[in-house]
Amino acid sequence: MEHEVLKYDLSVCKLKNELDADLNDEFYFFGKTGEEISLVCRTEKIPADTLECEEGWKAFRIKGVLDFSLIGILSRISGILAENNIGIFVVSTFNTDYILVKEENLSRAVRVLSEAGYTVV
Repeated sequence: MEHEVLKYDLSVCKLKNELDADLNDEFYFFGKTGEEISLVCRTEKIPADTLECEEGWKAFRIKGVLDFSLIGILSRISGILAENNIGIFVVSTFNTDYILVKEENLSRAVRVLSEAGYTVV
């Protein structure tokens, strides 16, 4: 299975209002519940009026379209990273998963995943 490192510097933010985000940007994820509104966005696109923001994330995505019948993909990847003390933040689309790691852990994450047989480009 091949993974692609994204070129973006990413941030995870808590917003007051989803309208504060740049919905025309090429990369963002929203999560909204009765308790909070979360946004993952490119760091240069952090809304000015955020409640909280955690910068310094990098991401890689699982290349290709993942069928919903596939089981354990994230479990295996997160297990490898957890065994190496690398924390993650995961977001998913209909087609694939994105695994975020802190920037200082990216090269180590790529190395341990490569050692486990994954291709990371």
